[in-house]
Amino acid sequence: MFTGIITGVGRIAALHDLGSSLEHGKRLTIEAPAGYLDDVGLGDSIALNGACMTVTSLDLSRQHFTIDVSAESLARTTGLSQPGHHLNLEKALRAHDRLGGHIVSGHVDGVGTVTHFAQVGESWELRVMAPPELGKYLAYKGSITVNGVSLTVNQISDTARGCEFSINLIPHTVQNTALGQLAAGSPVNLEIDTVARYVERMLGAGTLTPKEPS
Repeated sequence: MFTGIITGVGRIAALHDLGSSLEHGKRLTIEAPAGYLDDVGLGDSIALNGACMTVTSLDLSRQHFTIDVSAESLARTTGLSQPGHHLNLEKALRAHDRLGGHIVSGHVDGVGTVTHFAQVGESWELRVMAPPELGKYLAYKGSITVNGVSLTVNQISDTARGCEFSINLIPHTVQNTALGQLAAGSPVNLEIDTVARYVERMLGAGTLTPKEPS
């Protein structure tokens, strides 16, 4: 589990195919900030742009670690197959840590598209078009994870293309995450609020007539 509070910005230093077909995934070598890996061990979970991945090797002398990404994960996320691309990093939540953002699973629910990103006063306005199927989970003042960052929805607008939501980013967030590199047209990983997921299940449970055993 994670909180959506980014603890470092990494970079994809190298990318290697794990096989010769489209059914094979890729191995990513990630360059982390100095000292970031000091308390990380093999098998630990680190979220990369909101996608939970497992550390498969460590090179502390170069502050590098590797992860293996399946073809399925690559098909359902964005930003994990571009050498040189910067990534938001978050280590898995420990039992005694503060929950500074909201409960995040590290499972990407869909890929959205940035429709607007511009400075307004001292802050920045970020607007993202979410896929239509995610619109029902977005609410005014609700939580959403964008590329692994826990953010608060300021406005929503349902359209034929999907649900466009607006977020205000303070300078600290822009300066200390990879969100500052976004521009109109950029794809982003989205994870809906876990609470919204359970609410939908509770409201929908019992609406379907169970099948009689054959």
